[in-house]
Amino acid sequence: MLNSTQFMQDLISISSFIRQYVGQVIVVKYGGAAMQDDCLKQAVIDDILFLHLIGIKVVIVHGGGPIINHWLSKCNIEPRFKNGVRVTDYKTMQIVQMVLEGKVNKNLVSMLNLFGNYAIGLSGRDLNLINAIPLSSNNDDFVGTVNNVNPKILSSLLDDGYIPVIASIASDSHGQVYNINADIVAGALAKALKVEKLIFLTNTPGIMLDTTDDSTLIKTLSVSDVLNLKRDNVISSGMIPKVDCSIDVLRSNVQSVHIINGCLPHSLLLEILTAERSGSMLTL
Repeated sequence: MLNSTQFMQDLISISSFIRQYVGQVIVVKYGGAAMQDDCLKQAVIDDILFLHLIGIKVVIVHGGGPIINHWLSKCNIEPRFKNGVRVTDYKTMQIVQMVLEGKVNKNLVSMLNLFGNYAIGLSGRDLNLINAIPLSSNNDDFVGTVNNVNPKILSSLLDDGYIPVIASIASDSHGQVYNINADIVAGALAKALKVEKLIFLTNTPGIMLDTTDDSTLIKTLSVSDVLNLKRDNVISSGMIPKVDCSIDVLRSNVQSVHIINGCLPHSLLLEILTAERSGSMLTL
């Protein structure tokens, strides 16, 4: 039987967070296992729609690494990585464009629009949202990074009540298309929009003292805490780019960055609308 007293207490608790964040902008970087599992994907979509409907403005930035690998294999192209970055030659770039813009982006938009006109799909090259520059002087290396961002486009869409869904590719000033790490895109957009929060949906609970023990999750960290953990090699390998991006974003007047487990159903709502939260929150 429903405990009405507890239910009302929960609603009151949630309402305080809603008042705090209504009208604010949040960037969510979406990828990993939460994008591959249909049930987890639906939970993420439900969370984003809930946040949107209560008045929180959400921008989604997505990659699609495992899906790109799947289609590369279908085309008999072996996925290759160097220092954690996808080696993106001309043929690979064609697959990346097809998967991110044509498949992943439009699938997410369709799911968000199933019960209303909520989302619009873009990539960094639409309306020159993101201007890219190459990371290499090699003419057959199409890995890029963000040169600058035109935030007015996203601000207009958010003010008009839409959820922008951004694929992490962009063009340079000559029209050449580049594959950009989705974390970098999410960070650049968060800085340009001066958002309230940047949230990374990952495959881990957050930053842990022991990566094999979820109970060692650190719920709240300052930049100095993060730098100390990096120095002591507690933060290492794949988590380093995320925390480096987080520090850069925090130093650009974003209030907080969150690293949470996208494999935990509704982790997004738990992180934003409860005092206990679900992952790690980084602040200055």
